[in-house]
Amino acid sequence: MALSGIQIYQLLPQTNCKECGFPTCMAFAMKLAAKQAELAACPYVSDEAKEKLSAAAQPPVRLITLKADDHEVKAGNETVLFRHEKKFFNKPGLFVRVRDSEPLDALKARVAAADAYRVNYVGMDLGLDGFAVEAASGDAATFADAVSAVREVSERPLMLMGRDPAVIAAGLKPIDGEVPLIVGADAGNWEAMADVAKGAGAALAVIADTLDGMVALSSRLKDKGVENLVLAPATRRLGSSLGFYTQIRRLALKKNFRPLGYPILAVPGDAPDEATEALLAAQAIAKYAGFVVLDTFAPELVYGLLVLRENLYTDPQKPIQVQPGVYEFNSPTPESPVLVTTNFSITYFSVANEVEGSGLPAHLLVTDAEGMSVLTAWAAGKFDAERIAKAVKEFSLNDKISRKRIVLPGHVAVLSGELEEELPGWEVRVGPREAVDIPAFMKQAL
Repeated sequence: MALSGIQIYQLLPQTNCKECGFPTCMAFAMKLAAKQAELAACPYVSDEAKEKLSAAAQPPVRLITLKADDHEVKAGNETVLFRHEKKFFNKPGLFVRVRDSEPLDALKARVAAADAYRVNYVGMDLGLDGFAVEAASGDAATFADAVSAVREVSERPLMLMGRDPAVIAAGLKPIDGEVPLIVGADAGNWEAMADVAKGAGAALAVIADTLDGMVALSSRLKDKGVENLVLAPATRRLGSSLGFYTQIRRLALKKNFRPLGYPILAVPGDAPDEATEALLAAQAIAKYAGFVVLDTFAPELVYGLLVLRENLYTDPQKPIQVQPGVYEFNSPTPESPVLVTTNFSITYFSVANEVEGSGLPAHLLVTDAEGMSVLTAWAAGKFDAERIAKAVKEFSLNDKISRKRIVLPGHVAVLSGELEEELPGWEVRVGPREAVDIPAFMKQAL
């Protein structure tokens, strides 16, 4: 039976030492009760308490962390089936696969391009998380050379894909000290793969095409001492993979079924074409992959997946927000006007698209309104003259703008007088109520 946060707290040392990463023992207890932390994080819990807490404190989906230098990719620790119930915590890692049968120069060029890919989305820099190296050649030396080549051009975490334990062991040597994911262990090689994974301190993916097969393999591997497992269903079709992933997640969360309480690895890169690969990847991000391996690196594919992932892994109780700051459109000069809006993403994009589409230069000042729209923020006291003036000073607009004109959204025209007092020397204008009217306003009034 699950213990409450208070019951767990009573079994903890109650020293508030913070060594677990939480400010108090009570905060740690609440995280344990919510299955969002592991008991091992507390260095002072007694053996008696460990025995009582171990089963209750384990997250239903084990946290798996892949590490390389200063980079980490985490999967697991999820506690809900549906985002609206609470939130999803660890975004699925997106990996691009290369094969050791490729010429090393071509392999390195593809990895370098994918590693350098960055896109800015509502003020956040998004990119890929790592690379999967497949032992397509079956040769240990060739595989080790391919892993070394990838490591020369990228510092991101790796997956090593292959079924021959000796080949995988050779590929682990160039990345000694890192925590990769080995893909993987099947019914024929699981014992040898377990030894390789334990010796390297690596996570190990369990490959099976049925739920019973997955349960049997994961149980054997755990009994053999491999704790960090990832489940890799062999199915690659949209319907069957959705059913397989959902069964795993439901049994882990609703039944606390430990043999399936691990993150899921999806490999949409095995799809017969790029369109199917994109569909499989999008489905895997939504339901319920912890790691996703792609074969195709194309900005138009990766951007859509990164944005989908970002939207799903936000807190549903908080609106999607844009980073506050000054955004420039159409190469503005110090004489260009400053338009003001809030950091609610829909508001920002509505205004930004119209400003950019007008073809006229402008600065867009995005103020921190805790992700609320203009009217909502104004009614809640989160968007007022004082906050706007503070943002003007914070982002040094007084020094950057020579012709000081600032345009308020039409819905908050009432703030114009107060803003003039807060910003002496600035000309305060009132813009249109709707974003669609911004281009006409800019051409006629600015």
